[in-house]
Amino acid sequence: MPTVRENIAYASQHFMLVYRGTLLRVARAVALLVLVAALLEVFVFNFNYFASAGYQTINLENRLDMESEDGTYALTSIDHVLEFSHLNTEIHNIKVDFAPDQPAQNVTLKIQFTDAAHLTYFDSTEYTVGVPPVDVSTMGERTQYINLQTAGLVENLRIEVVGDEVSYPILLDGIYLNAHRPFEFSLLRFGTAVGILLLGYAFRPGSAIYRIRIVENPRKSKVGIIFAVTVEVALLTSFLLFGSNLVGVATSSYNYGSWDGTSLVNTFEVGGDNAQQYAELARAMAEGRLYLEEEPPAWLQEMNDPYDKGARDELQKETGEKYLFDVAYYEGRYYVYFGVVPVLLFYLPFYLLTGANFPTAIGVLVMAIAFVLGATALLDRFARYHFRSVSLGVYLLLQIPTVACSGILYLAKFPTFYSLPIMCGLAFSVWGLYCWMRSRLSGHRCAWLFAGSLCMALVAGCRPQLLVLSLLAFPLFWRTYITERRLLTAAGAREFACLAAPYVLVAVGIMGYNYARFGSLTDFGANYNLTVNDMTKRGMNVGRLAPAFFAYFLQPPCMTGVFPFLQPAPFDTTYMGQTIKEVTFGGIFACLPILWVLAFSRRILGMRARQRFTRTIMGVIITLIVSGVVVALLDAELAGILQRYYADFSFMFLAAAVLLCFVVNEQVPPEGSTRQLMLTVFIVLVGVSVLYSTLLCLVPETGWYADVYPWAYQNILDTFLFWK
Repeated sequence: MPTVRENIAYASQHFMLVYRGTLLRVARAVALLVLVAALLEVFVFNFNYFASAGYQTINLENRLDMESEDGTYALTSIDHVLEFSHLNTEIHNIKVDFAPDQPAQNVTLKIQFTDAAHLTYFDSTEYTVGVPPVDVSTMGERTQYINLQTAGLVENLRIEVVGDEVSYPILLDGIYLNAHRPFEFSLLRFGTAVGILLLGYAFRPGSAIYRIRIVENPRKSKVGIIFAVTVEVALLTSFLLFGSNLVGVATSSYNYGSWDGTSLVNTFEVGGDNAQQYAELARAMAEGRLYLEEEPPAWLQEMNDPYDKGARDELQKETGEKYLFDVAYYEGRYYVYFGVVPVLLFYLPFYLLTGANFPTAIGVLVMAIAFVLGATALLDRFARYHFRSVSLGVYLLLQIPTVACSGILYLAKFPTFYSLPIMCGLAFSVWGLYCWMRSRLSGHRCAWLFAGSLCMALVAGCRPQLLVLSLLAFPLFWRTYITERRLLTAAGAREFACLAAPYVLVAVGIMGYNYARFGSLTDFGANYNLTVNDMTKRGMNVGRLAPAFFAYFLQPPCMTGVFPFLQPAPFDTTYMGQTIKEVTFGGIFACLPILWVLAFSRRILGMRARQRFTRTIMGVIITLIVSGVVVALLDAELAGILQRYYADFSFMFLAAAVLLCFVVNEQVPPEGSTRQLMLTVFIVLVGVSVLYSTLLCLVPETGWYADVYPWAYQNILDTFLFWK
């Protein structure tokens, strides 16, 4: 009998015999792409190194008169302007050499000069734009080199520190003109270039992955899907952990300022008092309470209308006693109105085991990974059992935007307790739908139906808006249980009971939870929220729908010519009432071109109807589109227009678009120019959609990494702004 080692050796030899040629071709292509990325890094991304090699550096140290005792030069709140006259020289760049021994911060510099084209300092006017202010990091050498575009000889030079949020003194080691740029091989930039080139190579129209049918080649396709999902999960995890100020986990090398010095890993509170609601609720539950421990101030309990923010703020100023914001206040107690399932899933068990608060960001990460896995499995199920011609390439080309453009990246950007219930709702939804799909062809139908309905029902305890996805049960099960009358059989009745029972069980639990808190089975407590507006009087108003529809769906992105290009979208409305609005970055139909396929839904569904007798896919697509519109407008009416709410409905439209693309793929011949055209269109639509979603992750926002560590963020920006 052969040994394990012999079996492995035989399998390896057989594998190499079959796939040796393919592996060699792929290896050569990958090696070539890595070489191209290396050449780009050396000769393109480092072109400033070569351009500055012949400069004659001028040290302006002898012109600085702010020397301190340790040999550095100090800029203060009073004296923060450097001016150099009678230079009479060409200036290609300036190096502002900050002393290393000082607090890390971003410093904004305003630079002015006179040259052959300007006898006086010039600035922005009605018709021109002057030299823009430039951000420089005191802890980033690459940011300290500033290229100037001058005309002829420069006579005078002025450098001023501007901005209000500056920590003085700012220590300088010197100022240099025409400095030699150092050569820097950035692994981050090189790795990004390699990744983009590999993606372009893998998904080019002529790629072999478009010839691997996932039905006919299940083993190869599963390997490819697993590899792609592994990469996605790794990138998602890295991005979430990158925003370390919101993570709440510390080790000796990560968030080490909050490390306890002994534990391998310890948790700590982030985000302030308002961010600890779930943790406080877990502590209350452990003590047998459903309300928070903190006692509301007496003035709040004595108010006639405690939900009037203006009145609350006035009384808070008068008394000096603070109140908790964004919690439910009812009959003299604070409650958490967010869904209770995340508390039962993460916070309460963690508190009972450790006595510490569960780090919210880790919960967001866990459920984000669950969503990626569930969405991937769900699309795979549709592709394998409803579409026979889907290739690995087409599947991955459509799976990537389903994950990247669904809004979960923005939830990972801000992994707070606001994001967790949405992320939980999305994860439970995709796994519930997957279990329902598995039940259709499974020998253990009752178990899959029960598991699917349990997941879908738990959404009510996370993000109730997402319950509309439960309506997909109608197109998925109508033919089996109604048209074919299986519901009238004993087996069908048992299956329907398994389908309905979890909803009943979860509903009983949630209604009991609501009644125990607010004396009502259906009151989740959102109306009692101490937020920016009086939710008890918000009501429903049709005047809020048009601005919301435009903002959520049609608003074009606002862009500039500076990386990361995206800017907050402007917002105007004729609605003569209060509109709840946070920063958003454009409507999904304007920013995600992959959704443009929805405009052809009627024609594509007609193609499907002529091909198939059943109408399951048609019903699923129509339900997804209608549900997406309903959820978006409900969000606007009940809560407002916020960027994180895009995650409530983006997946619905993306899933519908993917299914429509699967239908189109079925109609196109497997070879020829038509298929090449289809693949090219898919690649362009997906590429632009994913690019938008990626740039959205890098836009600086209040509370994110860019706001907390602006100097570090500036280093990252200047890594990619290699031409500066």
